[in-house]
Amino acid sequence: MEELYNREVPPGQIASEDLLIHMAHLTEETGREIAVHINRRGQVVEVLVGDADTAPLSVQSARRSSEGLRGVRCVHTHPSGSGRLSSVDISALVLLKLDLMVAVGVQGGQPVSIYFAHLVPEDGVLGNAYQQSDAHTLEQVLEVDFPGLVRGIEKSIKSGWTAGPEAKDRERAILVGLELPGCNQNWSIEESLAELRELATTAGAEVVAKLVQRRNRPDSTLYIGYGKLEELRLLSQVQQIDIIIFDHELSPAQQRNLENALGKKVIDRTGLILDIFAGRARTREGKLQVELAQLHYLLPRLVGTGVALSRLGGGIGTRGPGETKLEVDRRRIRQRIKDLEGELQQVRQHRERLRRKRERVPLPVVALVGYTNAGKSTLLNTLTNSDVLAEDKLFATLDPITRQVELPGGKSFLLTDTVGFIRKLPHHLIAAFRATLEETVSADVLIHVVDASNPAFVEQMVTVEGVLAELAANEIPTITVFNKLDLVADKSLIHRVASEYPCSVEISAASGLGLQSLLELIIQQLPRDLTRCQLLLPYEAGSLLALVHDKGQVISEEFLPEGVRIWADLEPQTLSRVKEFIL
Repeated sequence: MEELYNREVPPGQIASEDLLIHMAHLTEETGREIAVHINRRGQVVEVLVGDADTAPLSVQSARRSSEGLRGVRCVHTHPSGSGRLSSVDISALVLLKLDLMVAVGVQGGQPVSIYFAHLVPEDGVLGNAYQQSDAHTLEQVLEVDFPGLVRGIEKSIKSGWTAGPEAKDRERAILVGLELPGCNQNWSIEESLAELRELATTAGAEVVAKLVQRRNRPDSTLYIGYGKLEELRLLSQVQQIDIIIFDHELSPAQQRNLENALGKKVIDRTGLILDIFAGRARTREGKLQVELAQLHYLLPRLVGTGVALSRLGGGIGTRGPGETKLEVDRRRIRQRIKDLEGELQQVRQHRERLRRKRERVPLPVVALVGYTNAGKSTLLNTLTNSDVLAEDKLFATLDPITRQVELPGGKSFLLTDTVGFIRKLPHHLIAAFRATLEETVSADVLIHVVDASNPAFVEQMVTVEGVLAELAANEIPTITVFNKLDLVADKSLIHRVASEYPCSVEISAASGLGLQSLLELIIQQLPRDLTRCQLLLPYEAGSLLALVHDKGQVISEEFLPEGVRIWADLEPQTLSRVKEFIL
């Protein structure tokens, strides 16, 4: 094989006869693909050896010229006997901007069918367009005018344009899922990957492919098997992938091994959610919570380079390396985690003070909970005439938002929008967002918002109910709201599921459908510890008269010379404020 470097090709030919025959003999002997890169002077600049199906690519053969093409052609063999170019071959042609991609089918140690392809400029720019030849014999390939072919391509390229890396607005991603027996009882692997696609899109990636493997258990080293790893490597090469996203939390060792084997950035579902949260956090509290979750995720994934980055210990009698940079980084992260937990403890205390302050003003609290992107923020905006950010994306809202809602009859309550839940919600986030989730636990009534237009809405409801049980909030009175009814064509399944929940309503927060029924349900579920009493309020106590109207239910009212006589149903807090005027 080393002799291939000594084979020179006449400048006018794609490849010489002796080079093609020699490569065919080597392929027959080894059963492997062999590739050579040839420059325009006819010199073999690189020899690459693959396996029976693929040959490795290299971008070190030459630099891309100012005319756009790399100035190098790739000639490689196919042991199968067919010289048809594969998708990997075409991908390499486009990615490396090669002069030519040539595939030689080998049979019986002889080149039997030869195909080649070249790029075709569109509007003077080299892109993904290419042209592929028909099958050629060895004699026909030797007659092809290679210099004329290259001149024709470069003549079509705009003058002065330089082929460089194409600017991409978004990273191209592949999704990888593992289907394990008995582990996807509520969610199919397809539904799980569909949700992962939404997460990736929310994070700004462009999902171009997905890969699923069925195994009895994950591989401890790579999570997926070696055969699927090779398929993933080829697919990432064909699709020019920037990032590979796994639908399960990877161990630090698995993530590191995958990145080394694939040569691509690898993240898991947890890392993706943390990335979304980092971009969505707006308040100081939200940023603290996200940073804490990220540090807990990062700490076990730190890797160092050993003694090379160590610091020698100071003092007399020092022996060996001191504290390595890895150890310093870990120590700093642990200290930062400790600091963040202290700051979040102060946040929890502040929230507790605000909660006690709210309790002195007798307004019940209703919390919106539900799966992410179920329409909670839209419902909050509709009921309160607010302009809170509401997007058709996962985790549009991270920080809790509270607004006051006025009910018919003068009563009102506080409505709080909380962070959405999701399947496989990372434990780092549950721990970090404890201060936010406490708003859910302390509510008087929960409104469980369900995206009825999602095909997996039943599974999403099970996930939310599981998280509420984990937070010990499943005993709070709950109204189940089937939202986005206007987007559902066949409502029979919605009606059937809703009939299993006695306190439920079907609405569309965007169009206002069913909101009156929802308000009536809220009134029924709000705390009703009322006492009926008769009051005589003097006219100078106008603020108390307003309080009774605002917080109580007035049955009758009579204006007398000495004041206003009222029959009303009052809550304990209001009753304590007016007890001296009770008749």
